[in-house]
Amino acid sequence: MSEQKTNEAWVGGVALSTAVIAVFAAVTTLYVGKFSSRAVLFKAEESNQWAYFQAKSIKGHTYEIQKERLELEVLSSGGRISPNAARKCREMLDEYKGNIVRYDKEKAEIREKAETLGTQGKIAQERAGDFGYGLIFLQISIMLSSVAALTRKRMLWYFGLLSVLGGVFFFLDGIFLFF
Repeated sequence: MSEQKTNEAWVGGVALSTAVIAVFAAVTTLYVGKFSSRAVLFKAEESNQWAYFQAKSIKGHTYEIQKERLELEVLSSGGRISPNAARKCREMLDEYKGNIVRYDKEKAEIREKAETLGTQGKIAQERAGDFGYGLIFLQISIMLSSVAALTRKRMLWYFGLLSVLGGVFFFLDGIFLFF
């Protein structure tokens, strides 16, 4: 086989490998977008939960203040309160205590959900970063393979293929989170 036919076959192999790498890079790009979007959505939902937590805190604190104010009024009356008023005060105090307990319970649930969303957002962000690094290596590989085909320098193509290993490593790290 002549050198020209060998060169043409090699360039064909470079073109085919570059196309395969480009497809892998396109898939990696989809994963970058997917996990970047998830990170943003988790962060937004986490912020919503913390705002909800604050609203519940304010409402609970309002009941705590009302309870304390009523207790002080009863104490300051010095026992000069009618039985009906005393019964009504006890009912209101019980209602306030119940609301305080309810809001504390709701806040604990909201806090747990917000913290879970925060963790999920960090994981999604980490995955997006790993896929992004993988994409960089794949783009370098495509560039090196393209230049190798133009200049007929096999060493560039070999470096390009080596760069694919970095892309595969970070792609797999994005899926399995090794580190």
